[in-house]
Amino acid sequence: MTPAELLSRLTVPAVASPMFLVSGPDLVVEACRGGVLGAFPALNQRTSEGVDAWLSEIEERLEAARRAGEAPAPYAVNLIVHGSNQRIDRDLEIVAAHKVLVVITSLGIRPDVIETVQGYGGLVFHDVIQTRHARKAAAAGVDGLIAVCAGAGGHAGLLNPFAFVDEIRSFYEGLIILAGAISDGRHVAAARLMGADLAYMGTRFIATEESLADPAYKQMILEAGAADIVYTPEISGVAANFLKESLARNGLDGSGAPPETLDFGEREAKAWRDVWSAGHGVAGVRDVPTTAALCARLAAEYAGAAERLGFRAAA
Repeated sequence: MTPAELLSRLTVPAVASPMFLVSGPDLVVEACRGGVLGAFPALNQRTSEGVDAWLSEIEERLEAARRAGEAPAPYAVNLIVHGSNQRIDRDLEIVAAHKVLVVITSLGIRPDVIETVQGYGGLVFHDVIQTRHARKAAAAGVDGLIAVCAGAGGHAGLLNPFAFVDEIRSFYEGLIILAGAISDGRHVAAARLMGADLAYMGTRFIATEESLADPAYKQMILEAGAADIVYTPEISGVAANFLKESLARNGLDGSGAPPETLDFGEREAKAWRDVWSAGHGVAGVRDVPTTAALCARLAAEYAGAAERLGFRAAA
């Protein structure tokens, strides 16, 4: 798999980003069938054996789609490489055994992870919120940098997307994937026009029928605006964007002290289960469609915007 081959297999140059406790096989498969790169975090399964089972299920369902004459997009798995994730080595073994074509790494650089994935022909995308992180990942040889900009859901940065993409492109020739309040196909076209290769969409896919999010979580997104998002390190120790109403329901306002240590295990799962994350893109989310319907809408919006802007829509 080369970056060009990956892009050629997408109807919409976008990623349904891996969302903790939200992305599962149904969302991944339907996104891929809709021409969007679907993804899930390995830690959404409680065990490495569970990750193995999900990968087998996703592959079997996508293969069935291919046999039926469809051309689904590839899928991706997100690995947290921070030292507190005690499962990373075993999860990496499983990912390598399945030869997952795209692996998204977060919260640290592990050269052995990059070497393993690239060794079997896969691509490694790494998410970054600052230029120094981007330079470090580029030097390590990743295939793509996910520029997580102001307004993105989850562990977001504070940089303006125009400035961040330009700065990354000044020293990096690989794929740039832009994250931050991208909610429709017009936004995807705008991301490409400003120099990104792919758009990274999270919040919009939370509010789909196939997401694992609680129905009340989806409803809260429908009712929220950009001003209802709070950026705080209080929940997990890493600054992230959360729904203000969700914080309030748990007696929080985002101003408290962060945990003393990071813990990508049971404590983290409980925190994100009870406090719901989203980005400024909630402002553009007003329904809960099927993932298939959303992908079709994105494709139409993207093609229309590309035509108006005068560039070729095909990835």
